[in-house]
Amino acid sequence: MKYELEKKDQYTVFKVKEENINSVLAPQLKSEFIFLHNEGVTNLIFDLSKVKYIDSSGLSAILTANRLWKNSGTLVITGVDHEHVKKIIEISRLDTILNIIPTLQESVEYVMMEEIERELQKEEE
Repeated sequence: MKYELEKKDQYTVFKVKEENINSVLAPQLKSEFIFLHNEGVTNLIFDLSKVKYIDSSGLSAILTANRLWKNSGTLVITGVDHEHVKKIIEISRLDTILNIIPTLQESVEYVMMEEIERELQKEEE
């Protein structure tokens, strides 16, 4: 699977460089998510801007990432630009549980706000 990682202090951007996320790529994608989580990535921005097709196994990989980051940071999905990808996310109702942000810049801002909130909560405790 082709992808690009951009690691920053507060977040990592995982940009898929494939047009399809299907049953062939999904297991590797899950492995990459687990590796990044175990490596200590607190906030992950998953960029789907190049993806034109995703199937149920691809959605399952995204749900794996969602479970991994649910209690340890923030997962943001961005670049849901292609109609098929939008539709399958909506049909599966994943748009109600995933943080889907339109652009990469907005995603970075969202992650930074989440970080500030976590810091404030730590100070209150």
